[in-house]
Amino acid sequence: MTSRRFRLVDVFGERQLTGNGLAVVVDSDGLDTDEMLEITRWLGFSETTFLAEPETAGADYKTRIFTLAGELPFAGHPTLGTCHVWLTETGADSDEIVQECGVGLVPVRRNDEILSFRAPQLIRGGPVSDDDLVDFASILGVDAEEIVDSAWVDNGPGWVGIMLSDAGSVLRLRPDFNRSDRDPIDIGVVGLHAEGSSIAYEVRAFFSDQNGGMLEDPVTGSLNASLAQWLVGSGVVQPPYVAAQGTALGRSGRVCITQDDGEIWVGGRVFDVVEGELAEGQP
Repeated sequence: MTSRRFRLVDVFGERQLTGNGLAVVVDSDGLDTDEMLEITRWLGFSETTFLAEPETAGADYKTRIFTLAGELPFAGHPTLGTCHVWLTETGADSDEIVQECGVGLVPVRRNDEILSFRAPQLIRGGPVSDDDLVDFASILGVDAEEIVDSAWVDNGPGWVGIMLSDAGSVLRLRPDFNRSDRDPIDIGVVGLHAEGSSIAYEVRAFFSDQNGGMLEDPVTGSLNASLAQWLVGSGVVQPPYVAAQGTALGRSGRVCITQDDGEIWVGGRVFDVVEGELAEGQP
């Protein structure tokens, strides 16, 4: 493997080191899928992206997005982090950027220090069955009666949205991370902050890992996108507003939600943290 530069960035943080980390391999030409996955697993971030020249007309760059388990067609914080790295590497001054990835072309906007992606359409919405709600409540460690509202909010990963009575209830959750008796599921939990707060609501994201258990994600772009579509669509909140995530993990993620011509845009800040180089050798 030839020497390849990479950058570590922090996405959605209120300041550096308070959001969700991302590794971006800048020089990815020539790497195959297995090599990308091996690099991703060694780096150990929840996601690593690989930047390349675009293959589709109208795109500014192409990226492939990997988790420790495999490739994703789209993800939120990798989109913003990769866009930031591309802008930094190229010195481009455009405020309208187009990313090529597994789902096709994704528009990204730059407004001062905020990068925003347009929320993708849901592939599954609608009500959650009573049986599923009992199951999800058990995973979260609450009674089903404590769930104020719910909906499928799946834009790819499989998210289900669960609303509790308030932000405090969300932060007090102690989920059962060792569940292995059901199919993999990604659960997003939301609770409103008190009226007058600078934060509209608190978010936590729990997702299935490779071993049948569950993990918590610090700040999740795809989930915040679909939660916004659900909550704005049902009239619970009105953009623009800011959502918080990562508080329970000692982070201070801040996700900026705006709306333009009926479309939800999901934004946040991206901070540079580390620049490095993968040494020559066999992956």
